[in-house]
Amino acid sequence: MRIPTLTLLACLALAGPAWAADPDPVTRIEAALKTAYPATSFRDIRPTPLPGIYEVTMGRNLAYVGSDARHFLFGHLYDMREQRDLTADRLEAARRIDFASLPLADAITSVRGDGARVLAVFSDPDCPYCRKLEQELAKLDNVSVHTFLYPLAELHPQARSRAIAVWCAPDRAAAWKALMLEGKAPPAAECAHPIDRNIELARRLGVEGTPALFDVRGRHLAGAAPARRIEDFLGEGERKAAAGETRP
Repeated sequence: MRIPTLTLLACLALAGPAWAADPDPVTRIEAALKTAYPATSFRDIRPTPLPGIYEVTMGRNLAYVGSDARHFLFGHLYDMREQRDLTADRLEAARRIDFASLPLADAITSVRGDGARVLAVFSDPDCPYCRKLEQELAKLDNVSVHTFLYPLAELHPQARSRAIAVWCAPDRAAAWKALMLEGKAPPAAECAHPIDRNIELARRLGVEGTPALFDVRGRHLAGAAPARRIEDFLGEGERKAAAGETRP
């Protein structure tokens, strides 16, 4: 499957020789795309290693477009010499968040061991996969977990009231642990809470489902990952940070 993808891209590159001397192809392609598809958000158009082929971000997806701004290819672009999936690298970079900008005061913080490793988690109190994730997080040591309560009311009608009850409990971390690990819901309560802000934050960050994890580098890990996968995720981030790796 990889070779046909590259072959098609190469054919697209040969299809647009009329634009070879274009002094500003990115601006022209962007204008043409917006004119042809006004309802689609096109951004971050950039050249690829293949002449005449441009990468374009559409929402949270990537596509490749010929210099004629007409022909599209959806798939992954590979550098076979370096054995790298260039599309996966770019998607991972595009989905990163600015961890430092997270309003941690709106999260429930649990610290285990020295708390040196840090995770942010968006979690729904009625999500069964979130409960599985909590079981796995409980196996980790030397970690700080900042949990943003993110009830998905369209899926779990009672989740919002449960999230508010957890936030209003005298010990939020203990109430969250009892609910997720023991199934003991806190009594209903009302107080000033960040639930609406958390919902807006999640949507702004593109968090479409729960659970969703982020490390301090802003990298995303979705779903009820097992403890070993989370350990690998954290370790990979630490190795890249130590190596000073910044490439997208």
